[in-house]
Amino acid sequence: MKIKEIIDLLDAEVYAGNDMLDREVHSACGSDMMSDVLAYVKDQAVLLTGLLNTQVVRTAEMMDMHCIVFVRGKVPTEEIRALAESSGITLLSTKERMYVACGRLYAAGLRGGDTL
Repeated sequence: MKIKEIIDLLDAEVYAGNDMLDREVHSACGSDMMSDVLAYVKDQAVLLTGLLNTQVVRTAEMMDMHCIVFVRGKVPTEEIRALAESSGITLLSTKERMYVACGRLYAAGLRGGDTL
């Protein structure tokens, strides 16, 4: 699935990484606890979260993720946007809640990938 397809599925807004919307992603995870992402997630390309701070981008960068989707209409600050741009990470925001957003992506074929 391409990131631009995620935008369509979730009716999402793009806040960083407009030049990377054709990037292929094959797996995703949803979490508001970055410690869980670091401890249990492996080989995920998309992170769905309601947590809105720079640590989310730093975690995604450490885990080689390509895209962060903020749920519940959260809008990233300019600091978060700049960090994502410099890290090569696309930032999206959807009004959907985490459960619905994950369900839509799963139903469209985006899987959970490997976990530890």
